[in-house]
Amino acid sequence: MSLRSTAVIGAATLVAGATFAVSAFADDGVDPEMAASAAVPDSEESAADTETGEDEFFASAELTQEELQELRQQARGESEAALGAGVRTAQGDGSDIEEEEEEEEEEEVPEFTGDPKSIALDMVLAEGWGEDQFSGCLEPLWEKESNWNHTASNPSSGAYGIPQSLPGSKMASHGDDWQTNPATQIAWGIDYIKGRYGTPCEAWAHSQSIGWY
Repeated sequence: MSLRSTAVIGAATLVAGATFAVSAFADDGVDPEMAASAAVPDSEESAADTETGEDEFFASAELTQEELQELRQQARGESEAALGAGVRTAQGDGSDIEEEEEEEEEEEVPEFTGDPKSIALDMVLAEGWGEDQFSGCLEPLWEKESNWNHTASNPSSGAYGIPQSLPGSKMASHGDDWQTNPATQIAWGIDYIKGRYGTPCEAWAHSQSIGWY
């Protein structure tokens, strides 16, 4: 084996020793700064002695000054990297990791705060019907059916909502929110009355004579 190869192996041995020292101290829970002081010379005098020893070792291998400086810088860099890894290991081992549990947010049903009857009156007038179609016919019709409660459900038939659609899912044609939105239910109910009876008063008359519309 040549003297140059011996010098390189010697430099690797110095780095391995520094790395082992830092890792050993870090794993034992020793303060990272203490680990650093044990692995790296803590005084200019010690550093100088170390460098002098390195110079004599590398010089005996007939290395050039540039090669000597490059090997020294490489050894220092690897030593500092090992020291940093040891500090991070010590800090990671000594820290408390708190796991945050994500709470599933329950889907809240929006609360309707408007007046269903006002919405229905506006829709009746928009159809070109007179106000009497609302106050004299539609209002009592849906009062009888659901008491104007948009969550009213008939347990025996499955009818749902203000117009008591049967089944309630029919109102999905006017909006996905048919279960919670009175406006969607009213819009469907008016279209149903218009298509089946023509006017709210015709629907009310049918309900009074038959019991349903």
